[in-house]
Amino acid sequence: MENKGNLLDSHGREHNYLRISITEHCNLRCSYCMPEEGIALTPKPHLMTAEEIVFIAQTFVGLGVTKIRLTGGEPLVRKDAKTILQKLGQLGVDLSLTTNGILVPDFIPTFKEAGIHTINISIDSLVKEKFNRITRRNYFDTVLENMTLLLREGFKVRLNVVLIKDFNDNEILDFIRLTKTENLKIRFIEFMPFNGNHWDKSKLVSYAEIMYTIQTEYALSEIERLTDAPNDTAKNFKIASYAGSFAIISSVTNPFCSTCNRIRLTADGKLKNCLFSNSETPLLPTLRNGDSILPLLQHNLQSKKAVRAGMDDDLKFQNPELFSQNRSMIAIGG
Repeated sequence: MENKGNLLDSHGREHNYLRISITEHCNLRCSYCMPEEGIALTPKPHLMTAEEIVFIAQTFVGLGVTKIRLTGGEPLVRKDAKTILQKLGQLGVDLSLTTNGILVPDFIPTFKEAGIHTINISIDSLVKEKFNRITRRNYFDTVLENMTLLLREGFKVRLNVVLIKDFNDNEILDFIRLTKTENLKIRFIEFMPFNGNHWDKSKLVSYAEIMYTIQTEYALSEIERLTDAPNDTAKNFKIASYAGSFAIISSVTNPFCSTCNRIRLTADGKLKNCLFSNSETPLLPTLRNGDSILPLLQHNLQSKKAVRAGMDDDLKFQNPELFSQNRSMIAIGG
């Protein structure tokens, strides 16, 4: 533990939040996450084992990480997901995960044993036909049932909603109405560019547009601005009389890079210091050779750019060639 506080980058940002993708597999095929033709999955020998995941996580905790979120793919499809959750739950960190919600019922006891209190569920439409279209699967009723199950079991539930113009932007108010009686947090996420998801700016529903839509239904006096947590990626609000709340993650129009405290570990054991970076640091060869990975962690962090992997203006950010060099979202883990 003597290394606590060493996860500083060259811009003075301290990193205490590790996001770990534990699998590239998923039981959905969401269009903004995975190319329609799918992706070439990493051969199993090149993926992290459960023991390697826990060891790398322990290393980061020793350097000051206090929060770990598991992602995928869909993390719960991994056969040893329960073992990983249980072992990470013993590290004394704030442990959480992002899931599509399909396999949740089988994991309720494991979540509780691992000390998980907050579950993020990705759901982009409350209309069954649209949900099935964007996920290319038919699990709408299952996801809603399992959301209700998690609430009943005492978990804090956050719904991640990627907004895409002319697809689900007409459901913003419907999602907010869910918070009237349920203590849900709705998180509207600006559509972000990744390899294979056919992003262009015309599909973006911006922070300003989201707020404008909300104000067509609710008076300004009803929309409470909540205090954001330190390093929060979201701007948080609630409707005054409602049980739940909502937030907007505006990675495109209002990037939050100056307070970024996140570092990402992909399922094949590579560090990404930014969601948008096409530069990665492989850890597994060094780890499997019995050598220290600490120099690799430090080098990766010191190479982190000040803003969106160096895409510090809109022209760079809208260049499709830059994003074609990055992974698809499913292979990053969000």
